[in-house]
Amino acid sequence: MSDAVPPILDPWLLARLVCPATRTPLRYDAVRGLLVSDAARRGYPVRDGVPVLLVEAAVPLDDAE
Repeated sequence: MSDAVPPILDPWLLARLVCPATRTPLRYDAVRGLLVSDAARRGYPVRDGVPVLLVEAAVPLDDAE
């Protein structure tokens, strides 16, 4: 379920988005509404269908996640 792409976020776009800090691919967590960078252990918000890929806007993820 957490890898599902919401209808408002284009799968073509999601396949091309990368973490601005590590340049690694992102995955979408639908429960949190975040684009997750596993390499950086950060989540980038998606606001009104628009990914906010600013390092300053990222939230740290817990190690348990």
